[in-house]
Amino acid sequence: MDGNGSERFETVIVGGGQAGLAVGYHLARRGRPFVILDANERIGDSWRTRWDSLHLFTPALGDGLPGWRFPAPRWSFPSKDDMADYLEAYAARFDLPVRIGVGVRGLTREGGRFVLDTGHRRMEADRVVVATGANRIPKVPPLASELDPSIVQLHSSEYLRPSQLRDGEVLVVGVGNSGAEISLELSATRRTFLAGKESGQIPVRHGTVRSRLFFRVMRFAGNHVLTRGTPIGRKVGPKLAHEATPLIRVRAKDLAAAGVERVPRVVSVRGGMPLLDDGRVLEVPNVIWCTGHRTDFGWIDLPIFGQDGQPVHDRGVVGSEPGLYLVGQVFQYAITSDVLPGVGRDAEYVAKHIASTVREMGAPVGSP
Repeated sequence: MDGNGSERFETVIVGGGQAGLAVGYHLARRGRPFVILDANERIGDSWRTRWDSLHLFTPALGDGLPGWRFPAPRWSFPSKDDMADYLEAYAARFDLPVRIGVGVRGLTREGGRFVLDTGHRRMEADRVVVATGANRIPKVPPLASELDPSIVQLHSSEYLRPSQLRDGEVLVVGVGNSGAEISLELSATRRTFLAGKESGQIPVRHGTVRSRLFFRVMRFAGNHVLTRGTPIGRKVGPKLAHEATPLIRVRAKDLAAAGVERVPRVVSVRGGMPLLDDGRVLEVPNVIWCTGHRTDFGWIDLPIFGQDGQPVHDRGVVGSEPGLYLVGQVFQYAITSDVLPGVGRDAEYVAKHIASTVREMGAPVGSP
């Protein structure tokens, strides 16, 4: 604590999910002091609050963080609660200093140090790692506000179970993995419409022996081929990173067999009801928006953004603001940078960079 009531740290990691914990692990291995701030009430809550039936799309083989493999059979698919509990246990296992219930509302720079506004206490840091994830804010089309107020509307991040909905039909908007899985679940109890353009599907049945080879190949390609360090990665990586992910667990024929009715995209509202691209109006009492998320960097008041509104960085190192880092961003270095199989490598790169700059400045190991 300094004279103005601020707490001072060598490094503050904002976000206690898989990206932030992985950075903490690598900093701890190098003997560097840090603190991790997480707005949730428990480590892993970002997973716990997702829909009840969700399981990870990658096998446990690829779900572990540095230093500790996921404690489940290699080819099993952990539930979202399994993942949440693993993250909580990971922080305890490596004694990572996480402060829960502490959200960061603002990040600025004063006098050569970063200043973090948590709403309760001012914190200062020589270095800050933004590990809040690639997608934070639910994205819903503007026309949602024009729908009849009697319609129950949920974003996929708010959907937990069928009992949240009114009796009757449901329209699910968005044919990504979330939309497909939620549609399949809802079709067991009600007539379900699924709107949007399909993004394809993986060429093997999820969970089969053939899929094991497929996931190994895709993991290798995602980590080592489709990167910013290869010509093909630089050419197609940015495009692939922002395209919808092909269907992984649920296939088109599974949806058809379950009675899910595919309809064109929603283009407008007529009489308070969704209007489809083919001119039909769906009179439904429920709509679930599986339309993705957007990044939120509005809390960072620093000149680090490009014309596209995204931070400019090199493998997570923000050159325009020495001491500022990113982890867990889309295509940060590889196509897997924002998911579990790839976040550990980026975390290690950033931690190494932090440790090397501290040594150059002559700070002793373990200094605050």
